[in-house]
Amino acid sequence: MTDKQIDVPAPADGSSRPGAGRAGRLLQGWSANLVQMALGLSQQLLLIPAFLHVWTGDTLAAWLAIYAAGSLVVVADAGLQLRAVNRFLAFKACADCDGRTANFYSALLRIYFVIIAVLGVLLCAAVALARPSAVLGFQATPTFDAAMLVMILGMLLTLPANLVSGLYRVRGRYGRTVWLQNAALLLGQVAQLAALASFGSLLAVAIAFVSAQLLFAFLLTAFDAPRLFPFLRRRGKPSFVPPSLRWSVGQLGRAVPFAVANITELALVNVPVLLVSALVTNRVAVAQWGLTRVIASLVRGLCLQAALPLAAELGHDHAIGDKDRLRRLYAHGSVFVTGLACVIVAGLLPFWPDFFALWTHGSIPYDAPLTVTLLLGSAVVAPSLLALAFANHSNRGDLLIRTKGLQLVVFLALSFVLIPRLGPLGAALAVVASDILVQFGLLALIVMRQTLHHPGRHVAFLIVMIVVIVASGWLIGQAIILLVPGSGLLHFLVECALWLAAVGTLASPLLNKALRERLRALIPA
Repeated sequence: MTDKQIDVPAPADGSSRPGAGRAGRLLQGWSANLVQMALGLSQQLLLIPAFLHVWTGDTLAAWLAIYAAGSLVVVADAGLQLRAVNRFLAFKACADCDGRTANFYSALLRIYFVIIAVLGVLLCAAVALARPSAVLGFQATPTFDAAMLVMILGMLLTLPANLVSGLYRVRGRYGRTVWLQNAALLLGQVAQLAALASFGSLLAVAIAFVSAQLLFAFLLTAFDAPRLFPFLRRRGKPSFVPPSLRWSVGQLGRAVPFAVANITELALVNVPVLLVSALVTNRVAVAQWGLTRVIASLVRGLCLQAALPLAAELGHDHAIGDKDRLRRLYAHGSVFVTGLACVIVAGLLPFWPDFFALWTHGSIPYDAPLTVTLLLGSAVVAPSLLALAFANHSNRGDLLIRTKGLQLVVFLALSFVLIPRLGPLGAALAVVASDILVQFGLLALIVMRQTLHHPGRHVAFLIVMIVVIVASGWLIGQAIILLVPGSGLLHFLVECALWLAAVGTLASPLLNKALRERLRALIPA
């Protein structure tokens, strides 16, 4: 997984980053994604006390609604980013790769501008006809409508950055664009605190958040990308040659499978919360679900972030037809993503009850079956997340729309059957069952059969690894709980430190390079 990269010949402009091997790109991508997740948690968790210092609970609820609306604007991309990624990868095996990339980039960028213009007009008309504050019940909150409009319209204007990000991903610059976005997120959080202290209004905070994102998108699209990839400037060619309507509609149609896949992933994270709120009358159970779902979503998010840099490398190997490197990287990457999920789940299972009690101050009871179902499901489904990411980067549109569309149908059907009977546990079972039956049972197995020589042996290897890691971590945790009884924050931190020390000791032989190589050779590919 960390062998040196053998790329197609680098263009004269240096866009393939000379001397940067595969290991360096993966490490940069993983570190950037980890920081991005930390900044996301900071935005959603650590800024809340500062908001509550100035705002009432109703105003905070209004801000959370505005922030959620801005986060959903990603749906407006309609799968075009991944459509572009697959075309850019395909051009790597063609003559005049840079020229074809520049032509496609320019044409697709104009489609993004049309989408922004159309959706922007529709958004302004919708706000004029039906005020968001009246629809969502925030009539008493000042500047809510203006803040909502600023947030959604501002995030719409950042959509072209998705196209640039896709180009960076294909050209080995994945980490760069994420680090730039991290800088924008950090700047935005500082700006929000400054706006909160200076003005205190929803509108001011929304402007502060959006301004940082717009600055990032503008600098990335107008300055950084043309500097790194001079072929994008297209000197000597007409400044505006709009793509034909037929071609534009064709690109949107080919992007639909990727849009369906992304919408399904968003639905699996957000729709269960709405369904449980609507179908379960016990508000304590609803709170249990919402809080427990956070940690399962975190595990899934970490695995997806680990899979994305791998998927970019796999897409490159697939595009140039390097099947041997593709097979080895997929096998090793699958083990890495699965091992990451298993280690996290193994640590959460024994100590989550203590953390939950501290987190909720004992006001919400711990639901063991719900937690175990979600966490074990996160470990079992982990291998399919790399398969999903690779399918997005290898132009498997037909496979994506069949499997992810079916998964959404299965999830909704199971939810309406199980949630009224089992409550939040029914929602957990619906999510986990749809993941295992469809995303793992169909999508992942199909991708493995098309990629690996021994897919059956690889799946068996992963199952054994999941059982060994999760069981070992859970048993170590149970032993620590028995040996170190007590309660409170200090006791919880001591338990975690002892578990990390024990697991680190068991894993220390992996520091030996010769042993790592022998273990890698055992992975079925």
